[in-house]
Amino acid sequence: MKTTIDLPEDMLRRTKIAAAKRRTTIKNLVVEGLETVLARDSSNFDPDVALARLRKGYSLGGDPLSRDEVHAR
Repeated sequence: MKTTIDLPEDMLRRTKIAAAKRRTTIKNLVVEGLETVLARDSSNFDPDVALARLRKGYSLGGDPLSRDEVHAR
């Protein structure tokens, strides 16, 4: 699946250099990095807790914005 990510300019430059040194692609570096993070997180992963957290949502503070306030920004 294709997706787009927005990286800070300095990080993109360093990523290109790292990929060239390893004779690989930026895509492979990203996949490797995500696999590392996901493997580390999977040891403490409880799907029921994660689904309950998603259903509850997150409070970011403040009052909810109206539709007009959201689109005025």
